[in-house]
Amino acid sequence: MSHTAHIPSHRKPRRSASKLAVRAGVAGGVLSTLAMAGTASASPAAEPPTETTLEMPVLNMDLGSEVSSAVIKAADNTRAQALVGELTAQENAARTGAANEAKLAKADAQAKADAEKKATDEANRKADADRANRSSGRTQLASASASGSSAGSDSSDDSGVTAPATGSASAIINFARNQVGKAYVMGGTGPYSFDCSGLVQAAYRQVGVSLPRMSQDQSSEGTSVSLSNLQPGDVLYWGSRGNAYHVAIYSGGGKFIGAQNSGTGIVERSLSYDPPTGAVRIL
Repeated sequence: MSHTAHIPSHRKPRRSASKLAVRAGVAGGVLSTLAMAGTASASPAAEPPTETTLEMPVLNMDLGSEVSSAVIKAADNTRAQALVGELTAQENAARTGAANEAKLAKADAQAKADAEKKATDEANRKADADRANRSSGRTQLASASASGSSAGSDSSDDSGVTAPATGSASAIINFARNQVGKAYVMGGTGPYSFDCSGLVQAAYRQVGVSLPRMSQDQSSEGTSVSLSNLQPGDVLYWGSRGNAYHVAIYSGGGKFIGAQNSGTGIVERSLSYDPPTGAVRIL
């Protein structure tokens, strides 16, 4: 190669003035910033950086009061609903109990009514049977009256008027008459109700005479007398002697006092109302 030959130069091309100015401005700005940062970091009087604390939001007092009121109101509503439920349950239980009690009371009342009706029907049946038996015995009564003696034991004079009761007979009749209007109750022995034999027994007890309780046994007491020779205080019976089903007390004047049945109670009636079968004299 020739020494004169052209060798390309390695020198960088020269930049334009405008570009150099821009680069110088940028470099100057950077250096200024670095200088200020160094000065700030080297300054001993610089205060340490302050920590930043996040503040919690403060609850507004009015809002807190509203929340508390809402909670209390919700609790009150819950208690009120529970109380209403309890009261409803108690009311339902009470209604159920009242319904059951009413049902039992109705059944009990019906049972009592049925029992009373049965007793009344039985008493009426017995009264009807008594009347039928008495009617069948009237023929026997007629014959007994025709054959009756009119001897000294007869308390009637020739006009057929019965002498008034005296002494013990009067006390018996007065007691029996004082019971007129009281109720007939089967098995009753006083003082508010009687059956037929209970009345006779109570009347004779007034004069110290103790009679059996049943009409069958009462008709077996004393001495048999004819119906034409009756005296006040004699015990009348219906049926047969020793097997009578009804008794009463002869009160004189063709009448008797007796506890007839549940329909009539204790009455004083004429012998013709229900003629007896026979009579016994105990006094």
